[in-house]
Amino acid sequence: MNNKEGNNKRGGSRPNSSRSNSSKPKPPMAKRAQGPKKVKPEVKAANAAAEEKVKKQNQAPKRQKASDEIRLNKYISNSGVCSRRDADIYIQSGNVKVNGVPVTEMGYLVKLDDVVNFDGATLTPEKKEYILLNKPKNFTTALDEGQEYRNVLELVRGSTNSKIAPIGRMDKNTTGLLVFTNDTDMIRKFTLPNQKSSKIYQVSLDKNLKFEDLEKISKGLVLDGHRVFVEEVSYIDNEPKSEVGLKLKTSNVKVVRSIFESFEYNVLRIDRVAFAGLTKKNLPRGNWRFLTEQEIINLKNAK
Repeated sequence: MNNKEGNNKRGGSRPNSSRSNSSKPKPPMAKRAQGPKKVKPEVKAANAAAEEKVKKQNQAPKRQKASDEIRLNKYISNSGVCSRRDADIYIQSGNVKVNGVPVTEMGYLVKLDDVVNFDGATLTPEKKEYILLNKPKNFTTALDEGQEYRNVLELVRGSTNSKIAPIGRMDKNTTGLLVFTNDTDMIRKFTLPNQKSSKIYQVSLDKNLKFEDLEKISKGLVLDGHRVFVEEVSYIDNEPKSEVGLKLKTSNVKVVRSIFESFEYNVLRIDRVAFAGLTKKNLPRGNWRFLTEQEIINLKNAK
């Protein structure tokens, strides 16, 4: 008896013992944090399709392009001021107006008779064309010489549907390089008296050019009250001294003729062999070709 009671007393003397609490239920463990529930690919695709359908239902129907309409960026590109990609940048930045109203919408459609203003300048939608001709004799750039001589436009007929015109004038006896374009800015640029791009002419005279006259020409001269600057004049190698090379900036062939006539030489023939960096290489007489992109850039950058 005493032993049992003593045991009971010992057991009762440790009420806070962990052993006495082992029968109590333990608290539930905290759940581990879980990431977002993965969506099956097929479910994801179905959801995306449903969202796109709702989005399209809420949009206004896309207007169909008419036969006389063109995208604004293509209109700008055709005008020759920049590429379509660059045109999109200008449109988004608000630098383009259609009929006086700023347009920033991508894919905006315009008609060919709309007035498009690009960064302050009015554009024309016609694509710029640049053609180089090696002109033969008996063709003229003039339109008022009757039917006796044919016009140079006959030589480039069929090259383009654009309304092109030659840069500068050539009479029936002048041969060589002639540029055609519908770029009115370029035509104006190369016909200004102060433009600085060089042209090279081979001139055939009725007699040998005196050396003293050659030196006088090389120093420049005054014609009809205007100073003419000659970059270079020389005899042509392995040719008679009646064959002369002349380098100057004017594209007016009449000036070339007048230079030699002022020294009492008759000019039999003038052949333009170089025009602002363009040459007759691989271009036979009477043939034409389109200028390359690099040649167009060089002409636009020419002073």
